Parts: sequence; structure tokens; C-alpha cells
Amino acid sequence: MSNLGVAMKPEVLLELLENAADQLGIRVSYESLQSSVVTGGHGGLCKVKGEFRCIVDKRATAEERVVTLATALARFDLTELELADKVREVIRTYESSSKHRKTAA
Repeated sequence: MSNLGVAMKPEVLLELLENAADQLGIRVSYESLQSSVVTGGHGGLCKVKGEFRCIVDKRATAEERVVTLATALARFDLTELELADKVREVIRTYESSSKHRKTAA
């Protein structure tokens, strides 16, 4: 997880990512996930009753939570959001991990 850099603690970055998710109307929840449910992951983005949710394994480390949330946010257009440069940088790092990225026309 060395992509996080030294400038910002994972816990601080996680809070900023949660704020970005909130601005996008994405509900973030922390739940106990069994490894059979998420193979090799720590959660991810889903749509429940028409609303996006990012479910994160509550047993994941702060760094793993950052990766899960940043990967989910990388699927969205964030240009209108007020985000710290470091937050945008981290999200950009995980854009390639988002297989179904929504692209602007």
C-alpha cells in the first residue's frame, strides 16, 4: 500500500474518501464479510434498490479500506467535487482497478 505516501495518514485519507462518497450519494458501510463472499477482496461497490453502496470489511486495515473505497470512487466522475489533490491522486491510482468505469461522453 505504499501508494498512499507519507503525506497523509490512511485514517485521514479514509475520512476524506468517505466524505467524497457522501457527496456522490454513495452510502459507505462497514460489515463483517466472509472470505467466500469477497474472494481476495475487502468489499466493494454495489447497487441496492437503485442506490450505490460501498460495503467495506470492517476487519480490513485502514490501508485496505482506502483501497476499497478509492477503487469504488474511481468509477465516478469526480470533477465537480471539491477534493484535496492527494485524494484525487489516490483515486486516480485505482482507476485501472475499476473494470466498469463510467466514462464521460
